[in-house]
This record gives sequence, structure tokens and C-alpha cells, in this order.
Amino acid sequence: MTATTNQAPTRGLIFRRVRPTGGDVIVATLMLVVVVASAFPLVWMVLSSFKTTAETMQVPPVWLPRSPSFDAYDKVAGVINVGRSMWNSLVIASVTTAGILLTSLMAGYAFAKYRFRGSNLLFALLIATMFLPPIVTLIPLYRIVGSLGLNASLGGVILPNLANAFGIFLMRQFIAGVPDDLIDAARVDGASELRILFSIVAPSVIPAIAALALFAFVYHWNSYLWPLTVLQGNSDQYPIVISLSRLLSYNRGAMNTGLVMAGATLAVLPPLVLFVFLQRFFVDSIVGSGVKG
Repeated sequence: MTATTNQAPTRGLIFRRVRPTGGDVIVATLMLVVVVASAFPLVWMVLSSFKTTAETMQVPPVWLPRSPSFDAYDKVAGVINVGRSMWNSLVIASVTTAGILLTSLMAGYAFAKYRFRGSNLLFALLIATMFLPPIVTLIPLYRIVGSLGLNASLGGVILPNLANAFGIFLMRQFIAGVPDDLIDAARVDGASELRILFSIVAPSVIPAIAALALFAFVYHWNSYLWPLTVLQGNSDQYPIVISLSRLLSYNRGAMNTGLVMAGATLAVLPPLVLFVFLQRFFVDSIVGSGVKG
């Protein structure tokens, strides 16, 4: 009888705690507004790519296509070489991302676990480069790429981006949380530094690696100015983002809005698919950084 009496208030207290308050409703409403505002352009773009020309010109606008059509995608394939452009973007984004992950892991490990004279100053100088606008380094990098004979090639687009200050900073912060005792034990067992890095350290910071991979891939997939500068005149090497600029000449008024929306939808698909696969690790990295901070 005593046990029953003691449990009743507990159950009531639990129900009172999970009951939404006015503040919870306001927060949920604000979150819903932000989500809708963020997703609306993407949803509108995809829906418009399936509309007919008449539907894209209709006022007031048609929200859902009455007769979904793939005509706009067929027209895109006739205007630009979609397959070649997508492949160029995939090569640029994938190779650059792999290089950034490798250099960031190695440099981040060195900054986090090695103590040498001038390491703090060197790390401060590295962080300072993050505040340089990309336009400042555009001409020097272009001159360097030209001196190496990599103009008008994918190699010229990729090479200067194989190391990234933000990536090194991110890896350094996460690797610093890996216990030193674990690394010292591996050294005592005779493991080399590379084996320690890739067999012990890297698996411990998988969420950070996934987040950096997502950031790097999306950034370099969407990069426009640097590839356009290096690849000028060599349209066969253009990534999809630059190739899509040719569709702008077709977008006079609203006659070819569906064509532009179809091209943009094709360009956004690979980063979106990558995010779907890496979102769990991306969220884990944010939660982990918040706990460690």
C-alpha cells in the first residue's frame, strides 16, 4: 500500500514535465518557420523543373505541376554536356576533399600531440590565413599554377586546395581530445606514427572527419570563381556549376525558367545525397564539440 502511494506522485510529476508549455510551443513554431523558409527555395526549384512553360509563366503561380514533365531535363542535356560536367565536378570535389582530409588529419595530429618550439606561433599563423578573403590569393595562386603548367586543367583547380586551414583547425581540436595514454601505449607496442594516426586517432574522430568531408565536398562542388579562372577557354573541363551559367542566356523572362530549374536540380543532387549519408556523423560532430567545449 505504501509503495502504491509513493509511486502515484512520481507518475503525475513525469506527465507534468513532458506537457508542452507556452515557451515550447513558441520555440517549435519558430523552428518550423525557419525550416519552411530554408527548404522552400529547394522545393520550389524541384517542382518548377517539372512544370510546363505555361505553368512557369502563370500568375498567380502554380504550386504543383498539373502534368509533371521531364521536357526541361531533356532540354538541359541538349544545351550542355551534363555527363561530362558532372564528372568534372565529381573529380574536383572528390580529389580535393580526399586531399583536405589527409593533410588536415596529419597536420592536426602534429599540432595536437607534438610539442615543438614555435608550434603555437605556427598554429596562430595558420589560423590567421582563415581571415584572408579568397579574392586576395586568387592572382598569386593563378601565377603559381601557370608556372607549373597546369592552366586549363583540372589539376590546376585541385592542387591549391589540397590543404585547408579550417580543416587543420577542426582536426586539431578533435584530436586533442584523444587520450595521450592511448597513443603512448601504441608507441610502446611499436606502432609507427602513421599507424597510430590511421588506426587509433582517425577512428576516434570519425564524426569530425565526416563533417569536414561534407563541408569540403559541398564547397568545392559549388566553387565557381577559381575553376572559371583556371579553366578559361577550356569548356570541356568545366564543372557543372560553370556549365549551368550557359543556361542563363536561355532564361529570358519566364520562357525557360523550367530549363534553369532543371539544371540547378541536377547540380544540387550529389551534395544532397552525400549529406543524407553523412548527416548522422555531422550531427554527432556538433554534439561532440558542444560537450567538449
